Amino acid sequence: VKTWLLVFRSFMIISEEDKGFGPIFEEQPINTIYPEESLEGKVSLNCRARASPFPVYKWRMNNGDVDLTSDRYSMVGGNLVINNPDKQKDAGIYYCLASNSYGMVRSTEATLSFGLYLGEFSKKKNQDRIERPEVRVKEGKGMVLLCDPPYHFPDDLSYRWLLNEFPVFITMDKRRFVSQTNGNLYIANVEASDKGNYSCFVSSPSITKSVFSKFIPLIPIPERTTKPYPADIVVQFKDIYALMGQNVTLECFALGNPVPDIRWRKVLEPMPSTAEISTSGAVLKIFNIQLEDEGIYECEAENIRGKDKHQARIYVQAFPEWVEHINDTEVDIGSDLYWPCVATGKPIPTIRWLKNGYAYHKGELRLYDVTFENAGMYQCIAENTHGAIYANAELKILALAPTFEMNPMKKKILAAKGGRVIIECKPKAAPKPKFSWSKGTEWLVNSSRILIWEDGSLEINNITRNDGGIYTCFAENNRGKANSTGTLVITDPTRIILAPINADITVGENATMQCAASFDPALDLTFVWSFNGYVIDFNKENIHYQRNFMLDSNGELLIRNAQLRHAGRYTCTAQTIVDNSSASADLVVRGPPGPPGGLRIEDIRATSVALTWSRGSDNHSPISKYTIQTKTILSDDWKDAKTDPPIIEGNMEAARAVDLIPWMEYEFRVVATNTLGRGEPSIPSNKIKTDGAAPNVAPSDVGGGGGRNRELTITWAPLSREYHYGNNFGYIVAFKPFDGEEWKKVTVTNPDTGRYVHKDETMSPSTAFQVKVKAFNNKGDGPYSLVAVINSAQDAPSEAPTEVGVKVLSSSEISVHWEHVLEKIVESYQIRYWAAHDREEAANRVQVTSQEYSARLENLLPDTQYFIEVGACNSAGCGPPSDMIEAFTKKAPPSQPPRIISSVRSGSRYIITWDHVVALSNESTVTGYKVLYRPDGQHDGKLYSTHKHSIEVPIPRDGEYVVEVRAHSDGGDGVVSQVKISGEPIIYATDRGIF
Repeated sequence: VKTWLLVFRSFMIISEEDKGFGPIFEEQPINTIYPEESLEGKVSLNCRARASPFPVYKWRMNNGDVDLTSDRYSMVGGNLVINNPDKQKDAGIYYCLASNSYGMVRSTEATLSFGLYLGEFSKKKNQDRIERPEVRVKEGKGMVLLCDPPYHFPDDLSYRWLLNEFPVFITMDKRRFVSQTNGNLYIANVEASDKGNYSCFVSSPSITKSVFSKFIPLIPIPERTTKPYPADIVVQFKDIYALMGQNVTLECFALGNPVPDIRWRKVLEPMPSTAEISTSGAVLKIFNIQLEDEGIYECEAENIRGKDKHQARIYVQAFPEWVEHINDTEVDIGSDLYWPCVATGKPIPTIRWLKNGYAYHKGELRLYDVTFENAGMYQCIAENTHGAIYANAELKILALAPTFEMNPMKKKILAAKGGRVIIECKPKAAPKPKFSWSKGTEWLVNSSRILIWEDGSLEINNITRNDGGIYTCFAENNRGKANSTGTLVITDPTRIILAPINADITVGENATMQCAASFDPALDLTFVWSFNGYVIDFNKENIHYQRNFMLDSNGELLIRNAQLRHAGRYTCTAQTIVDNSSASADLVVRGPPGPPGGLRIEDIRATSVALTWSRGSDNHSPISKYTIQTKTILSDDWKDAKTDPPIIEGNMEAARAVDLIPWMEYEFRVVATNTLGRGEPSIPSNKIKTDGAAPNVAPSDVGGGGGRNRELTITWAPLSREYHYGNNFGYIVAFKPFDGEEWKKVTVTNPDTGRYVHKDETMSPSTAFQVKVKAFNNKGDGPYSLVAVINSAQDAPSEAPTEVGVKVLSSSEISVHWEHVLEKIVESYQIRYWAAHDREEAANRVQVTSQEYSARLENLLPDTQYFIEVGACNSAGCGPPSDMIEAFTKKAPPSQPPRIISSVRSGSRYIITWDHVVALSNESTVTGYKVLYRPDGQHDGKLYSTHKHSIEVPIPRDGEYVVEVRAHSDGGDGVVSQVKISGEPIIYATDRGIF
């Protein structure tokens, strides 16, 4: 201990040349996971500190020293490298110590763990994976497929499900959900389309590895009618503890038929502003959670058969955070030190102290009558159950005689007559010196005008001309004494001689504030204007504020185009470097009212709500009336609401908004008006939803008819959202034969549909029906629409087209023709065709109107046999097909382009010559050539046909032309060759010159 004290004393008696300092961490060890399958064979824990002299490092593990002489450890700077890490020997808690002659500091603690693995799904002998039994579920019922993930570390897996093969993943929607908590796949109600083989696909981002389970066959069992059943929440979130700033995810999913809707809320409180709900509604994410987000959260699942609810609490706690922490400090020897170190967190952190790396104190730290032994490196540690934070600082003890070398007294001090002056005396000294003052040869003592402060400053009040002169400050402690001298000069005082006066204006008008002052002519005078205590920046606010610089000793202020925000107190300050003087005046700006406050919504009904508010500022003009405005999801615009009373007088602070839409989400705001105009609106209210009511609007455009055989198709225009008026909205469709007595009624639960198809095998074709439609919701039924008369579907044609024939046009086209059937119910004809090597089920179809007698089949395969049949059709379907006929497309056209040999100009024409094209064995024989002569850049031109191997075309008059040549055959036209020609004159060169 004596040795340490001697070392510290040599540095703690501070001189001006002392530039050293204790260790300051720049990098500290962090929690590290070493992969058990790593091939690297070493792990590094980092530690780096800045210090002068350079620091020395050592490490401790589980509070025992790390033997750095062992071959298993090595040091790189301050970093500890562990060679061939062993879980049994090396797993534990580490920290680093950095020291020099000023002291020692300890790093934060870091844990070295061994892990990072993701196993395979469970296996049995001689099997890749355990076989998973098939799952059979009735259609309409809910089900869950278990993932049962393999052993893993850390617990950061993400889950998806494969369908039949990789990489086909199922898409999550309102009916299907994959929990990221356990990996299970949930299906609210099974459909026939869900049939397939499913595999749980698990990924670990920590080690970038993925594995998947054996496929599970899912077999939906068909049901004649799927029975609805109420919502049943099967994915439930639990009570959760979260750290402030983390992102929190809650999952909630329900089985049910129809698929339940999921809604979230925070019980008795608004949802956090950072909360987001997934498209399917099954996931609630709260980003950057805060302490005020703590509370009970509820998810509710509901369908037409019933609802289910689940609640759990989120507890939000916090990592320690500094409110006030220690910093490097110098104190005089023999003085007292209170070193505040305060932290916040949840739970509230405890405070403990280290000195030079070792335990020193707990709680508040106070040092009395400090000595050199108190010098060193201190660490304040705030910790709770979630972790610890460290604040490091160096304490130096000062001991030196007074000196003014670094901070001498000012040589010249100015003070205004009648004013007050403070002459500072701040030598550097430790311990604190005693002070005395003299003026010339006169020693000064405290009096009614003169006061020597405890810090050595001299204060003189009610200054007169006789106070001018030379002043000396004397400082003395047990290590020596010193003094410093300065001269006090007395100046004339600054006084406001023309003060601003109060003004009253209307918004948009100008105002002038006058200000003039007297001052000492030897000094410079400056005017400073402030508004409600804040200095006006004329560079930033030059639109409304201007200064008059034309008058000497005058600081007049011009306020242009005044607004409500410019009303308040204006202060003019005339100042020199010695003193100042101020005067103030008030500006009143009259204008439209300010926003009302305290808006509350009460007594919520289906078509009205009660509103109360508190009056805002009338801006010096009485409020004449209020207007209530509303906004809904139907529009982004605010609209004036109808109210009770119709006119809301300016002395009222309550009214009802009426004629609202039932079961609609609303926002409200209130606007005040006076004789100067309409003011700013209040802050919008929280969103509320009016109570539901039975629909009062009937669907329009009821009609229908047509469709397939034995069907009655009924259509209507769906009601928009604003007319739903309640939950579980749908339609009741009523219909009966035109002469019938009893109405048949069916329920359509989809609020967005406008179509219902009734099937009845006993229904006669083209039968007249009366139909009507009404809306319903959970509050009751609305009125029926007007009755419409429609016909059931007609029968499909019973005759087949006759005289069907074909004409093969080329290798890819066939023309088909037929004779019309005599039935009047025909609306179109359908041609079915397929290649002989294809199945009939894969036939292509071409549909033409009932007026057509022929159709062209295109994009056929060359040299291929096709089967063709024609049928007559209407909305009920197609009748019997004609007799099937067959046709063979021609061989493909030549695949080789003509090779252009030459393009020669002869007089007023070009002669283009090419090689003859020889067709291959599987190609049509060449019967001639087609030549297209067109301007370059255009598609149209003049087409020539020839059996020769050359052609003459005219010389172009303007620009370039393109000549395209292709072989022609029964199978069509072959590949094109082309050449460009131009009408530019030919230049001849001879021995007599150029012509």
